[in-house]
Amino acid sequence: MLHQAPAGARDWLPVEVTQKRWLSQNLEAVFSQWGYQQIITSTLEWVEMLTAGGAIEPSTVIQLQDGSDEPLGLRPEFTASIARAVVTRMERTAYPQRLFYNGNVFRSSQGHHGEQVESYQAGVELIGARGVLADSEIILLLRDCLEQVGIEQWHLVLGEAGLTRSLLEPFPEQVRSDVRYCIANLDRVGLEKLPLTEELRERALLLFDLRGNPETVLEKVSQFDLDETGKTIVTKLRSLLELLTETASFSLTLDLSLLQTIDYYTGIVFKVVAQTERETCIIGQGGRYDQLLGLYHPQKETRPGVGFALNLEALQTCLLRQKKLPETTPASDWLVIPENTKAQVSALNYAQKLRKEDPSLRVELALAEGAVDNMRNYAQKKGINRIAWLKADGSATVEELET
Repeated sequence: MLHQAPAGARDWLPVEVTQKRWLSQNLEAVFSQWGYQQIITSTLEWVEMLTAGGAIEPSTVIQLQDGSDEPLGLRPEFTASIARAVVTRMERTAYPQRLFYNGNVFRSSQGHHGEQVESYQAGVELIGARGVLADSEIILLLRDCLEQVGIEQWHLVLGEAGLTRSLLEPFPEQVRSDVRYCIANLDRVGLEKLPLTEELRERALLLFDLRGNPETVLEKVSQFDLDETGKTIVTKLRSLLELLTETASFSLTLDLSLLQTIDYYTGIVFKVVAQTERETCIIGQGGRYDQLLGLYHPQKETRPGVGFALNLEALQTCLLRQKKLPETTPASDWLVIPENTKAQVSALNYAQKLRKEDPSLRVELALAEGAVDNMRNYAQKKGINRIAWLKADGSATVEELET
């Protein structure tokens, strides 16, 4: 099927590129305001590195063969690649490191025909800082990004991976992953069918329902017999919620059943949901990963990290429905037209002179002869409001058009 893009791939047409670039520029401006610097990592990585010691399912990685013993893969997300780059290339730099990225990622469709394989993400990683203040910085930076691009109705769903794991600890190892899967996929029926004692089934159903108003959820958590680690996490989580309440105003649900498909998260985890007239869509996700960098360090030394990724296609869809994105590509500023073949050199020189005098100008050259009215019609359709008619001697007649 040479006339079509492969299943799961797409072309970006000029107006879509304009919209994507608008999004990227606005997000990057906010990242920079908060002191984050751009990093660009390789699209290709070793599969062993991408799977991050089992944290990322190998089945999600699109693998390539180049004749070497170790398979290569296309990155399914940025965090693992940035963690590797920090450990191998940036160990001597001052911490914390504030890094942002903007690029494409690839996920295997795993048999789902037509599912998007290539997508685009923009996000940040704050590496070398732990604690409530670092977590709040990431969430408040996320808020600023959404406000900057004009997302009107959005909701933060916040969880705590460490606390959820602690609450799952009493389940026998052979069924713990099944309990976790049912909770993560909101499968209450499957959860009730698992071979559990009455006491553990009751605990599993309590865990399943740990979502809603933060105070209500924390009150439910107090019913569990938490160890010291769990109590410490609850204290920190309460402090984070208080800090966010005092410094920001947005819709937030505490969901301790929230478990990300990427399993390297150790602290807060979250997803951002946007509401449009037609649907609800996930436009971003993130969390804390305090052990990930140790996977790439020769001595297994690690540094804490926290970050988020925004899904640019989902953002674009939401903003299009809210009519917040450019609907056309930028128009050229000039159309330079040679009067005849003898005037072509003059037209080329004139167009180049305009570009050099003001590099921000967009200057088109008429490439074929045509009637005067046809040239004007072309300019008006393209939104060009200035025409320069060039003669062979280099003289120009400038015409202003109403567009």
